[in-house]
Amino acid sequence: MQSMKKISILVFSLLLGFFSKGNAPIFNIDTSNENTLYEMLHLFQSGLKFDIFQKALIGWHKLYEAHQLANPTIISIIDYSQSSNNKRLYIIDLMHQKVLFNTYVAHGKNTGAEFASNFSNEPNSLKTSLGFYITAAPIMSSKHGEALLINGVEKGFNDNAANREIIIHAANYVCEQWIHTYGMLGRSFGCPAIPPALTASIIATIKAGTCLFLYYPNDSYIKGSSLLN
Repeated sequence: MQSMKKISILVFSLLLGFFSKGNAPIFNIDTSNENTLYEMLHLFQSGLKFDIFQKALIGWHKLYEAHQLANPTIISIIDYSQSSNNKRLYIIDLMHQKVLFNTYVAHGKNTGAEFASNFSNEPNSLKTSLGFYITAAPIMSSKHGEALLINGVEKGFNDNAANREIIIHAANYVCEQWIHTYGMLGRSFGCPAIPPALTASIIATIKAGTCLFLYYPNDSYIKGSSLLN
C-alpha cells in the first residue's frame, strides 16, 4: 500500500512540474517502483511483459528530460513480439495510472505474416520501423481518412518515418473478423494501422507530443538505441 501511495505522489508531481520555476523536469517514476506501477496497470494479464514496459519508460523519461514531449502524461507501447492476433497496442495514462486502450495494431507487409520479424527504416521497404516516436498533428489522408503524423526520433532506426509517410491510420483489416477469416490481421505498408472504430478516439488521446514506442527484441535496435542505452 505504501509503494502504491509513493507512485501516486510521483505521478502527481507532474502537475507541480507545470507550475515550477525553471526547466528542470520533475515528473519521475522511481525505478524501484516500476514493478508496482506495472502491477497496478494489470499489464501482465493483458500480455505486456515487464521488461518491455521498463524499456518504454526508459526512453519516455529521456524524451521528457530533453523537453521533447508536449504531453508526457500519455505513453503508447506496441509490442511487435506478440502475434498480430493479440491486442498488442497499449495506451497508458501515467497521470491517472490507467490503460486507456488495449487493442489490435498491424505491422508492415514485409515485416512478417502473423508474427513480425523484419524491420527497416528504408523507403519503399513496406516494413515497420522500430523505436521511439513522438506524435504530431492529426491529418486527413486522401487514402486513409483521419490519421496521425508520427515523427521517428531514433537515427538509423525510424528517422525516415516522415519521408516514408508512416502514419497511424484506420484499416478495415485490423479487426477480429479479419482474424477469423484469414487467421491473422492484415498488414500495412509499414504503418501501425489500427481498428477504424477506435481511430478517432485514439488519435484524440495521443496526438500532439506524446511518446510512442514500437518494440521487438531486435539485437541491433536494443544495442544501438540511444534512448535505451
